[in-house]
Amino acid sequence: MNPASTALLVIDMQRDFLDADGYAAAAGLDIAALRRPIPAILDLLATARRLGLLVVHTREGHRPDLSDCPPAKLERSRTAGAEIGRAGPLGRLLVRGEYGHDFIDELVPHRGEPVIDKPGYSAFHQTELGQILHNRGIDGLILSGVTTEVCVHSTLRAAVDRGYRCVLAADACGSAYAHLHDAALQMVAVEGGVFGRVAGSAAISSELEKGEAA
Repeated sequence: MNPASTALLVIDMQRDFLDADGYAAAAGLDIAALRRPIPAILDLLATARRLGLLVVHTREGHRPDLSDCPPAKLERSRTAGAEIGRAGPLGRLLVRGEYGHDFIDELVPHRGEPVIDKPGYSAFHQTELGQILHNRGIDGLILSGVTTEVCVHSTLRAAVDRGYRCVLAADACGSAYAHLHDAALQMVAVEGGVFGRVAGSAAISSELEKGEAA
């Protein structure tokens, strides 16, 4: 991997997904499991920042009037017991501008790192991510964050369709369901790597170091 043309995506490391009072907890998800990738993400961030990679952070959430939230998504969240827009201890669930919508303290973006606010699961859907990557000459992506089987995989698939070379950071992604996490990782390698490849954070950092030295 060439650090100059590779970006690290840190997907949806928000209080609503990682705090015991947020959206995911209200939906009954295992917060401890979702928080498990934090150390590996921090390691990747340290390498990326030292080598000058573009680092992009994403947040899932909706306008306060919910006009960008599809009725089917709103209905699903209601059925799950965590209706989008409902008042909670961290503010309205998955609503932009609320305390729960923002990043956890451990993973606050550094100055100059783009933040993508997305209304859907893929970070490319109705956002400026593609333009940002194009403007920086990015052709490779390292994906991390939560959840492995939903927002991370949705972003991965959209990226592959756009021609990016993708690496999914296995230990820097998290899910509330171990079997879905494992399945999502296994899907990447089928057909000779239809969705790119999977690697651990230490191996990715080593590759980036070698790319910098080349």
